Amino acid sequence: MSLTSKRIKFLRQQNLLTQNQLAELINSSRGSIAKIETNVFTPSFAMLSLIAEALNTTTDYLQGKTDSPVRNLSQEALQTHPNATRVDLADKQLILSYEGQDLSDDYKQAIFAVLKMMHDGNK
Repeated sequence: MSLTSKRIKFLRQQNLLTQNQLAELINSSRGSIAKIETNVFTPSFAMLSLIAEALNTTTDYLQGKTDSPVRNLSQEALQTHPNATRVDLADKQLILSYEGQDLSDDYKQAIFAVLKMMHDGNK
């Protein structure tokens, strides 16, 4: 079993969730969760993100990139948005979509350029 599948199963059980309950939270099936937990199926990054959110952890923890399952949110974000999730836009596996359609790489680069310009302008 992979580290990702072990951590998903451990956190699901720690949160007192059944496979069916976790599946409902992420709009999937119990069978998919079972296949992920037994390493038969590797979740996409989008699905992994949904699982991480449902289990109140990070994709980095689930993937073994860190040993800390705790989300790292600023205090301001926690006060204004208690269910907020920090997303690093530099993450190459990040899938951006708008109105249900995945954005092309060109659109993503344009968005990143605008964000960088806005960020640099506020310094």
